[in-house]
Amino acid sequence: MENKKFFDDDLFLSSPDSFRIYDAVKNLPIIDYHCHLDQKMIKNDSELGDIGELWLKSDHYKWRAMRLCGVDEKYITGDASYFEKFLEYASIMPKLAGGPLYYWTHLELRQIFGINEPLNSESARRIYENANEVAKKLSVSDLLKLYRVEYIATTDDPCDSLEDHGIYGGVRVAPTFRPDKVFSFDREYLDKLGRAAGCEIDSFVSLCNALESRIDYFVSHGCRVSDHGFAFFPDYYPDSDEAEELFSRRGKLNAGERSALFGALLTRLCRMYAKRGMIMQLHCSVMRNVNPEMFDVCGPDSGFDIIGPVQSVSSVVSFFSQIPDRERPETIIYTLNDSDLRMLSCLSGAFRHVKIGAAWWFNDTVEGIRKNLSVISEYSCLGTNYGMLTDSRSFSSYARFDFFRRLLSDYLGGLVDRGEYDAASAEKTAIDICYGNIKEALGL
Repeated sequence: MENKKFFDDDLFLSSPDSFRIYDAVKNLPIIDYHCHLDQKMIKNDSELGDIGELWLKSDHYKWRAMRLCGVDEKYITGDASYFEKFLEYASIMPKLAGGPLYYWTHLELRQIFGINEPLNSESARRIYENANEVAKKLSVSDLLKLYRVEYIATTDDPCDSLEDHGIYGGVRVAPTFRPDKVFSFDREYLDKLGRAAGCEIDSFVSLCNALESRIDYFVSHGCRVSDHGFAFFPDYYPDSDEAEELFSRRGKLNAGERSALFGALLTRLCRMYAKRGMIMQLHCSVMRNVNPEMFDVCGPDSGFDIIGPVQSVSSVVSFFSQIPDRERPETIIYTLNDSDLRMLSCLSGAFRHVKIGAAWWFNDTVEGIRKNLSVISEYSCLGTNYGMLTDSRSFSSYARFDFFRRLLSDYLGGLVDRGEYDAASAEKTAIDICYGNIKEALGL
């Protein structure tokens, strides 16, 4: 049977107003202000290689889906060939109806490889061969040009050398300051950080000085963004003397004391970011590596993280109360537990320089994005939103921007269609969300 409407141009677009808005944003350049791409591959303009490798080498979204469908680990992170892994992934595709992977997979097939048929066991070998005929002619820079990528912010540890960041083929590749490992307060890591900063870390003050030195190094290499990932906001913020005392016995702290030391350092970093005009991203409500058996086999970032509990409202308020509005960096909050969305959206009106981020990770779905847009509209301010990012390790993931732009266009188009919003404002708001707001915030 011919699939006349299978992933055609009206995907998610339900009215003429939606189409008009989408036409205004579909070809805008992409500013990817949070991702996990390999900057060395961009610098070297690496080849795409086999579609099985492109899709299944490091994509924990796909790995998780394959486990959900009972695929043996051999074909996920094991030693099977990428052709075999691709066949297994294709076989589960019909089971993923309505899920983001189903949409992303077929958008990528259409946009990158010119293939517009359903992926399944029957079509797998044919699609694999046809896609690889295209892939062998493409490199990383070809994909970035295809999607009109203008700016990429990778995710980088404070100790990283950053020698592979720069401007390549018109794409600015900048580092993001991600100091999550610091908060383990592990002696081996602190020694590594001290070597990178050129100092000895033997006190809380010297740790702060080392981090400030590395922030300046990152800024000198084009860094405009920081990022933090954690389960919970701290409950308590010690003063300088207490922070020094906690640091001195950092290997013997209980959970509450460790959280307090985390809070003391996080608030100091906030001021450092604000002083340099950096954006601070906060990712919360995630529980990582919950399957100890599979963590031992596969390691981190392998599909064993889950949605964490909701945040304590008082803890979130306490955090933002530590920093006066004038000293707070532009802050984007992403929560993995979207039960927090209304509370966080409301909070963004109580403290300046706070925005709610894109629907993150498990929420990056059709209904998750729609909920994110509607809650921000009703409890915060949609017009100042910073829009989409990939948060991905795959260069083919830029199809997610089209996924988002279609859903945003349909949301705003629905308001226009019902007479609740004027068409000119809707178009401008869409352009701002998809491109203008984040470009201005980054000073590009």
